[in-house]
Amino acid sequence: MDTDSDTRDEYALITGASSGIGWATALRLAPERKLILHGRDLDRLAATKDACAQSDAHLIWPCDFCAIEDVADSLTKLLAEKAAAVNCFVHSAGMVKVLPMRSTDCWIAQEMMNVNVISATEVLRVLLSKRTNGQHLRGVVFISSIWARFGARGHGMYCATKGALDALMRALAAELAPEVRVNSVLPGAVQTSMAAEGFSDPEIVENLRRDYPLGTGDVADIAEAVEFLLSERAKWVTGHEMVVDGGRTASMSLKGRAMPE
Repeated sequence: MDTDSDTRDEYALITGASSGIGWATALRLAPERKLILHGRDLDRLAATKDACAQSDAHLIWPCDFCAIEDVADSLTKLLAEKAAAVNCFVHSAGMVKVLPMRSTDCWIAQEMMNVNVISATEVLRVLLSKRTNGQHLRGVVFISSIWARFGARGHGMYCATKGALDALMRALAAELAPEVRVNSVLPGAVQTSMAAEGFSDPEIVENLRRDYPLGTGDVADIAEAVEFLLSERAKWVTGHEMVVDGGRTASMSLKGRAMPE
């Protein structure tokens, strides 16, 4: 594709945009950017779109990342049909299953890896194709977790997939520079649908109050970090794991169950 004559509208693609951190990121970016909102549930995506500023400017991309073989074709088709290009990619889609390793079979492990990591590589394969996306891509942010750095009982595969995501980020930062900056945000405990069970347990909530110097966070706190990393204020930042955890990792003497972001 002749990039000099490529006049397609540019969008920021947010996976997992129908809830939690993805939802907050969509609301944060919407006033300044056109968005492609990804999720599995069409009704929830429509609700996110309606909640965003300049809602008519945004696109919806319903796609189940468990069906990993369909991701690249689905995104390629959307970009072609809408004459759209992506200049920013935020990978917020994720899943967690709390299981001891003895109960974690290969199918569970593969499903979590597909959603948390492989889906990002399939999206990037499309966005880095000059035929499909030209040379529009400039910024990538992965939503990881502080549990990429530390162990937690019952969260073996979750920790492993987030660790893999950060390793991928560092490799891509080196591979894609200077045209594309790639970073991760590592949240601590924030109230999302993934963390709802933990936040409903009074004992865990009390542990969180004790262990987080600044208290637990909000999805808007993570969205602020994402917006910064995609902006020109971070033009000399790539390959960076930005921890946003209210000081939790300053002291990791964990009591009680772990809380995924």
